[in-house]
Amino acid sequence: MRFWKREELTEEERRWRRRQFRTHVIYAMIFLSFTSLLLRAAYVQISNGKAYRQAEVSIPKARIPVLPQRGWIYDANGQILAWDKPALSIVMNRYSTTSDATYRRLASALAPVLHQTPDALYRLMKADSGTIQVTLAKNVSLAQVAYVVEHQSELPGVQVIQDYIREYPYGDLAGQVLGYVGAITAENVSRYQGYLYSQKVGETGIEEQYEPLLQGKPGYELVTINSAGNAIAEAGEIPPQNGDNLQLTLDGHEQACAQMIMQSMIQKVSDKNAIENAAAVMLDVKTGGVIAMVSYPYLDPNWFTLGTLAQHAHYASTSGAQVNNAIAMVNYPGSTVKPANLITAMKAGLVNPQTTIQDDGYIYIGKSRKNEDEGFAFGAVDPVEALTVSSDVFFYQVGLWLGKWFGSSATQGGSWPAEDGSYQHYLNTDLAKGMNALFQGEADFGLGYKTGIDLPYESDGAFYILDSRQGNRQVTYDLKASERSIAKTGEYVNYGSPASLADAAIGQSQMFTPLQLAEYALTLANRGVRVKPHVLQAVYGPNGTPTNGAKPVSTVKPKVEGRVSAADWQWNLVERGMLGVTTTQNGTAYGAFAGAPYQVAGKTGTAQIMLGGKPTDNSVFICYAPADHPQVAVAVMAPGGGYGAQFSAVIARQMLDAYFNEHHAPFMPKRGWTDTSIPANWKTSPAYQIPEQSP
Repeated sequence: MRFWKREELTEEERRWRRRQFRTHVIYAMIFLSFTSLLLRAAYVQISNGKAYRQAEVSIPKARIPVLPQRGWIYDANGQILAWDKPALSIVMNRYSTTSDATYRRLASALAPVLHQTPDALYRLMKADSGTIQVTLAKNVSLAQVAYVVEHQSELPGVQVIQDYIREYPYGDLAGQVLGYVGAITAENVSRYQGYLYSQKVGETGIEEQYEPLLQGKPGYELVTINSAGNAIAEAGEIPPQNGDNLQLTLDGHEQACAQMIMQSMIQKVSDKNAIENAAAVMLDVKTGGVIAMVSYPYLDPNWFTLGTLAQHAHYASTSGAQVNNAIAMVNYPGSTVKPANLITAMKAGLVNPQTTIQDDGYIYIGKSRKNEDEGFAFGAVDPVEALTVSSDVFFYQVGLWLGKWFGSSATQGGSWPAEDGSYQHYLNTDLAKGMNALFQGEADFGLGYKTGIDLPYESDGAFYILDSRQGNRQVTYDLKASERSIAKTGEYVNYGSPASLADAAIGQSQMFTPLQLAEYALTLANRGVRVKPHVLQAVYGPNGTPTNGAKPVSTVKPKVEGRVSAADWQWNLVERGMLGVTTTQNGTAYGAFAGAPYQVAGKTGTAQIMLGGKPTDNSVFICYAPADHPQVAVAVMAPGGGYGAQFSAVIARQMLDAYFNEHHAPFMPKRGWTDTSIPANWKTSPAYQIPEQSP
């Protein structure tokens, strides 16, 4: 399928041919402005040919750098997400030996040529001292180029370079995923051996992750110069090697829809300031490819490459938009962990399909009482019903059983096994083993640790335990250290509480990223097969693109990172409970999925958190669909968004609708079908415009 108008395809195809001749054309135009100089040189050649030829070998040559074109970035459908536009720039290399007086002299000489005041140009030359090379002017005219070339000997460190301007044609579409480029600085110059100071390098996102592929290698235009330091003729070219082009797994259409859906939901919240950040991830269940990755607040990479950052400095520095919340935001998952914990309990032989627990709305653990959320009392619940209605009391018991704390109910607090002896010995042995069983069971699904996705700055998750020495405050629980200690000595010293078992079983003693939750949902969909998430799909050579018929140089293959072993009846039981969440009237996300023409296996999560010093809820939802033949897995997290069913589940439903409509799923009404193009209304949507309007 073609995604460009005829003229756009022609322009894309032409760029490859232009590259071969671009430097020659530029200098040809420059030399036209030096007609008299060249005529005089020709006269000298004719009238003094022999002497000239003898001296020719002694004429010095200057190397003018020709930067490579950075590789372009495409979405899964061949739509361009990042490209380079050729331009001429005047730059200055800043040497430590350059005096302040020299800077002022250069500023005075160049100010009228560059249409700036000497003071403004001086400040530009001195600004951002960490950058080795400063750009004085971009997209310069031939007259400005001619002045620099003619006065090169008087302008130490100043040069004309063929540059490129990095542009992101869809603004903040997947802004944090794409990242942006910036100048080489004194702090990072050691990382870029062999680079020119004028080269731009990836600073975040895909631009940073795949810098070696995207960058290419610079070339040079050789120019002969006379004794006065003026260029008089071309002497050859060492052509640059352009960067490779990348195709991502990201679906531009789904990404745009997801960002618009997220923005719309946030705009509908009564207190819009309550949601400071949010994220949503959609993964291909079979390959692990990231179909959409939303990080709110949004960020436009163009601010960093087109020189408009100052207009958005307050927003960029205070909103947190530069963080990719999908991979770096960690928060409590709430009840979304219950399917994993149920698998752990069933594998331990503690729960079977007939297990029934009386949920009276609360339970005592020792002398403390733990309540069902919102005061609900579900009565007798089995494992399927416990997932469907999200019974906390059922899972309190699951956690306590795994930690061998027995006898808790609505009337008594239970106790540890008599054979454990002292309470402290119980904490160091059976309680620690129970915590490990819960947390390791979750880790097997991809929770708590980095997924290894091909994006920089991914965060780990965290596990916690209550510490009686610190007023029962949660402290970090080192799962790996505990497992090593128990394997070696049979104990792991801790000062926890059986209440930690109950909290862990309902997702209040651990923190994960949205991406980890998406990988977890993928693993549930695959019945235990955990596939590594990735963003890169294919690499093309400098002359190849996803739309010109070229074959990729390499492609990314699915990689299985782990497996969770469980019996078919156990997977079936969990799936029945997750289906109940979205398809039965007592399911926690029934309202969000009512009327859906496909079945979804999902789980809501609502974790109590503090935000800005105030108590609120972390809204979380995970799912995969269609439930009978899973294609995609989704995770949504929005601290401050309220109940998982009322915010995050609604976003997930709309993301699924958009995906299935784009792919013309037979169960979706044809009137709603779309195509793979980025929606025509993207640039008029609030999701695109709000960051642009930031102060």
